[in-house]
Amino acid sequence: VTLHLNPISSVHVHQKPLVFLLNSPLPLVWKLKTERLAPGIRRVFFVSLGSVVQFEKGNFSLSAETEEKLFPEKNEHLLQWAQKEYGAVTSFTELKISRNIYIKVGE
Repeated sequence: VTLHLNPISSVHVHQKPLVFLLNSPLPLVWKLKTERLAPGIRRVFFVSLGSVVQFEKGNFSLSAETEEKLFPEKNEHLLQWAQKEYGAVTSFTELKISRNIYIKVGE
């Protein structure tokens, strides 16, 4: 699955830390494609067990962290866990089948 990350239109370059929970019932390879995300900013990708994140060539991966995590099984529990762990959830998306996911990050 390719995850496309771009800033919202009102933000020229996104310069804030990000945390992503990438959960799947089966292990996946998450391919990351980014545009206009500032280098050197901490970005964390938690993936379900057996999954990996592949970064594009460049320095984005130098400030990104990937960690495998055993997530709660149901989406409601995952959302509650994320809210408790991080204090807020700005976006939650559930897809049954997809090859590409487009996410706008911003304020």
